[in-house]
This record gives sequence, structure tokens and C-alpha cells, in this order.
Amino acid sequence: MSQQQSKPVIGVSVGDVNGIGTEVIIKTFADHRILELCTPLIFGSNKLINFYRKSSPEMNFNYQTTKDFSRIVQKQINIYNCWEEEIAISPGQLTDVGGSYAVKSLTMGVEALRDKKIQGLVTAPIHKKNIQSPSFSFTGHTPYLKKAFNANDVLMLMVSEGFRVGLVTEHVPIKDVAGFITREAILSKLTILRDSLIRDFGIDKPRIAVLGLNPHAGDEGLIGKEEEEIIKPAIKDAKHQMLVFGPYSADAFFARNYHSRFDAVLAMYHDQGLIPFKSLASGEGVNYTAGLPMVRTSPDHGTAFDIAGKNKADNTSFIAAIYTCIDIIRNRQEYDENRRNPLKKMGSVVLANAEDEKIEEN
Repeated sequence: MSQQQSKPVIGVSVGDVNGIGTEVIIKTFADHRILELCTPLIFGSNKLINFYRKSSPEMNFNYQTTKDFSRIVQKQINIYNCWEEEIAISPGQLTDVGGSYAVKSLTMGVEALRDKKIQGLVTAPIHKKNIQSPSFSFTGHTPYLKKAFNANDVLMLMVSEGFRVGLVTEHVPIKDVAGFITREAILSKLTILRDSLIRDFGIDKPRIAVLGLNPHAGDEGLIGKEEEEIIKPAIKDAKHQMLVFGPYSADAFFARNYHSRFDAVLAMYHDQGLIPFKSLASGEGVNYTAGLPMVRTSPDHGTAFDIAGKNKADNTSFIAAIYTCIDIIRNRQEYDENRRNPLKKMGSVVLANAEDEKIEEN
């Protein structure tokens, strides 16, 4: 395995400069054990890092700055200076500066990812209101990444160890959700989800559950027609290509722990999937954009303006986002290598079976 394969360069966007993003980045990489697994490249500025480092003086956060990708130093924290000017940093405040520099960090990180200067990107939280401008009119990271990589479709996939929840619709007003639930949309999301489970998570024959849109999954058409007319036909079509089941009533599904029987769940809308996910993931959830040619993850929380700059932010989800990014990069490399060299995979299976037989004999 090459050095690049064994220890990828992970780009990190800083998010809203007035939110908790920079703080959780500092807390995460101050634990130098993570440098044994990846080389971080933070898209921001040394002045921003130094501002928040003062709030955590006990953190052993040393770094080197660069504007040259060929000068990234292994086993060190690297800061890619996206701007040199002084900016007004106001922790906890929703400002135009916070949004514009969040976009600057993000777009430079995505450009580096697209140009394969980095192997993965972990994005700190942005605020959806102050990022809006004539040149950036997206409701969040996911639709921006879809356009940036010219993807036909992408899937917002929440991940926490073996628990995964994907969404058919993302940041859509509740009154508009039903209009986005089409057979084509469900089939597209299911295909991305299946392919991601196989390539990104190493699951050969993934089992996927689909939730209904209406209470009690429509009660055979008594509470809405979407299940009978759209969701069930989509599942029937998908069964030709994958192991997919449903539609399930969302409340009973999670209350009865049915999600543990499946490799992933496809929810119809944001809160239907994210409320149970965040409740059960216990602050360790990760947002992964499936369907992209490159790997992007983020923590499952927002800018948390209420605690920004107070050294109170929990970096557990951000650490999980780093680890998930690294794991998916390695899973993809292994999957692609096995496709190029199927005899290698066959040998691995034979060896594993031999080990199993040896254990049984003992």
C-alpha cells in the first residue's frame, strides 16, 4: 500500500467563522494520534486558528502554513491560507462575514477535492442564511456538492457505526415534501444507497428498508395515496436490483428497533429520518454525501452559535466524521482494487474460510 493510500490527506473546511467549527477542529487535531491515520489540511487562515486557539490554551495545536499542495507535511497539521486579510470574528453572531468566509473555505476545499489534491473533505457547519449570495444560492452543502461535481443525483446519508439513514428529500418545507416524492426520485436514491453500501461500507448484499410518507404508512390508502401509488411501485421496481423492503410506518419502525435488521433506512423527509437518527446516534452521527466521485463527510450538528467561543463545544461528531472519511476512502480503494484484480479478492475469501475451518477444528 502506498503512502497516499495508507495515510490520506483530508481537507477540512472551517464553516462559519463565528460558529463552533474552528473550535472543534482544534480540539480534534490537538490529539496527535489522529495524525497517524491522516494528514489534515485546514482551509482557513492562521489568524482564524490563532483567534480560537486562545480559548483553548491547554491544547497542543501546532501547525505549519502553506499555499502549495506539494509542500504539505506528513504527521503535521497543515493550514492552507485561503485569505490573508484581517476579518471581523464575532463568536455567536450571524454576520455576512461569517457566511462569506465560510463559502470561501468551502469552495477552495471542494476545488482541491475535485483536483485530487486531497483524498477527502470534512466540512464544518455553515449557516444556511448568511451563505446566500448571487454566486452561492444553495440550501446547504449537499446541493452545492451535487452541482460542483456535476452529479446526476446525490444522497444525504446519516451514519453512525451500523446505523444509516438516507433521505429522499432534504431541506424542503413540509408543505412541499409530497410533491418531491416520485417513483423516479425513490429509485434514484435507492440506487445510490445500494451502491454506497457496497463500495463505501463494504457490504456485499445490503438490506434496505423504506419508510412510508404518511402516518401508519398510509393505512392502505386511507391516510394519503403516496404509499399505494408511488412508494410501493418504486419498491417493487427496485426489488429487481436489490434487497429492499417496506414501506414501514416510521414511528413503529424505530420504536420496535427494526432499523437494527437492516443495513440502511431510506426516509422520505428530513425530520422523519433525522429525529430518530440523532436521538439514537448519541452525538456521534456523521453526514455523508453518497453518490459523489470523491468522499465528503461532516458532523451532524450545526453552527451552535449559543456556545461559540466559550470552549464548550463537543468534538465527538467531528472526530467521527474524520474517521468515517478515512474508512470510506480505504473501503473504496479496496473495492476498486478487488474489481481490478478479482483473484486477489478470491484469495482473501479462501484464506478467511480456511481460518474459519481452523477455528472450528480447535
